[in-house]
Amino acid sequence: MRTFINVEDIGDLNLALAEAQEIKNDRFKYQHLGKNKTLLMIFFNNSLRTRLSTQKAAMNLGMNVIVLDVNAGAWKLETERGVIMDGDKSEHLLEAIPVMASYCDIIGVRSFAGLTDREYDYAETVLNQFIRYSGKPVFAMETATVHPLQAFADLITINEEWRMKNEECGMMDEESTAAANSSSIIPHSSFKKRPKVVLTWAPHCRALPQAVPNSFAQWMNAADVDFVITHPEGYELDPKFAGGARVEYNQMKALENADFVYAKNWSCPGVTCPDDYGKILSKDMSWTIDSVHMAVTDKGKFMHCLPVRRGLIVTDDVIEGPDSLVIPEAANREISCSVVLKRMLESNL
Repeated sequence: MRTFINVEDIGDLNLALAEAQEIKNDRFKYQHLGKNKTLLMIFFNNSLRTRLSTQKAAMNLGMNVIVLDVNAGAWKLETERGVIMDGDKSEHLLEAIPVMASYCDIIGVRSFAGLTDREYDYAETVLNQFIRYSGKPVFAMETATVHPLQAFADLITINEEWRMKNEECGMMDEESTAAANSSSIIPHSSFKKRPKVVLTWAPHCRALPQAVPNSFAQWMNAADVDFVITHPEGYELDPKFAGGARVEYNQMKALENADFVYAKNWSCPGVTCPDDYGKILSKDMSWTIDSVHMAVTDKGKFMHCLPVRRGLIVTDDVIEGPDSLVIPEAANREISCSVVLKRMLESNL
């Protein structure tokens, strides 16, 4: 695996989930793979979970880790071609990339959308320059359009919780139980029903990228779940990521009988109206997830990638309640990254 950007890069999801459980059972089993190997983590934007979980995953695998904060601990980097560099940016990415690559074996890149130029953002200009000019395996630690490490961790969390829910309800026969105990996942064929997973837009005070909802939609479309997206009109996600997912503009209707509720804000993706790209079209507080919303679910679990704006995205009682998965979800970021790094190390020995 030379790149990790989209769900297709991980291959068979059942195998990936089984591998995640194997690593979760013994996080240091593959330390030999990373011996004398170096991971370079490059941050163009702030980070908490991605920074810590990726570094921990690399250390679990025996790797050395270098962390570079661009524009804070290094020269400001110019990312566009054909410019006269007479401003505050001292070095061009095209020189910086091969230099950085000479010090490492794998590169992780984090770079957010600017939300002013849709064509530039959706071309993944920064990430693709690293892929093209570094000569090293590259994975996305969130980009202008995707956050695959988060979506993989979300899927791991949903899989774990769904297995437990089925076990508690006595919905697994002896054969399915034996399979789950051996692989720590429920084979899709053993489900009495598919979990209903709802991605719901929620209000926010700032314009946010579409990376998290894009990847979540992409991964849920690939998984064996009943997936529904709900948002106000004008917030339609790019079909490249949303695919054929069902869209329901009535939030309460979408949430009915949901097993998992994934709340996330995103600014206008500019699909139906390109001129609205990156804009806040609504601050409708009726979309904030509270106990009334959760009451129409099937004892649904609340999910969010964090950080979360309480009172806007979700109320205190929901995020602090027994059905909140935000902490296990964040902890699984270490596991999703471990699988990705392990596969990259194995592919490039």
